[in-house]
Amino acid sequence: MQMHFMWLEITGKCQLECVQCYAGSGPTGTHGTMTAPDWHRVIDEAAGLGVEEIQFIGGEPTLHPGLPDLIDHGLARGLRVEVFSNLVHIKPLLWDKLTQPGVSLATSWYSDDAVEHAAITRRPGHVRTRANIIEAVRRSIPLRVGIIGVHHGQRTDQAAAMLADLGVTDIEHDRLRQIGRGVRDRPQGVDQLCGACTSGSLAVAPDGTVWPCVMARWLPVGNVRDSTLRDIVTGPSMVSVTEYLDAHFAPTEAPCVPKMCNPQCGPSCSPACRPKGDCRPAGGCVPSYDSPPTRPPRPCRPNR
Repeated sequence: MQMHFMWLEITGKCQLECVQCYAGSGPTGTHGTMTAPDWHRVIDEAAGLGVEEIQFIGGEPTLHPGLPDLIDHGLARGLRVEVFSNLVHIKPLLWDKLTQPGVSLATSWYSDDAVEHAAITRRPGHVRTRANIIEAVRRSIPLRVGIIGVHHGQRTDQAAAMLADLGVTDIEHDRLRQIGRGVRDRPQGVDQLCGACTSGSLAVAPDGTVWPCVMARWLPVGNVRDSTLRDIVTGPSMVSVTEYLDAHFAPTEAPCVPKMCNPQCGPSCSPACRPKGDCRPAGGCVPSYDSPPTRPPRPCRPNR
């Protein structure tokens, strides 16, 4: 499998405790067992496998003391770097790192109403996140914001309008994924995935566990503390999981008709009538289809 993109989940710690968090992150989370040399090696091996972009995620990656160094290390290896942050607190040094060429930001947003926003994040932060969105726009840092529909009647349209008024141009929409704390009325499983898990991406957890996607946390394919990325990508666990996912999301000859549209990948038709990995229209679970043409295409990455 040709690799293009990797999530590096460098911590499970977060100031927030969002009701839908797929990772179950929160204030009691930890940075795990991966050391700075471990993350450096993973980044080096990722670049050697042809990975073009890495995303630092959590938990809240800005809480990891090694993030500035890891950003620099990724850039030094010729990788594009994205930091997926709740933007509750950004230190001055980190702003300098985020302003570097090749670095972008991503965040999640839930409502224009601070009370509704806090009901989802379970902690106050709306004002600070909004202020840091404004600062990112002021600094011309590439920023994408994902609006996640968590409950019926949520002010998502108003949230999008507020973001546009703040100068955000890359706005996406995603649905609740019933994974982690997002589980509501069904067990987590492949029906919560977008179908692009085997299209050149991997995720590494704070303890070194590797998954095909940050959302596919029940499908481990190895651990970078025990094996190299190359051995994991070509290993039997990866082959087995890839075959399983490919079979589940295999396209069919059925025409795509309105009644087939479902929540599989946002407001779009299910993978049963689309080529694998194509999560259109309107973004669905991906960040890049509506991005400015000057930005390079990016793989399917659900918002959190």
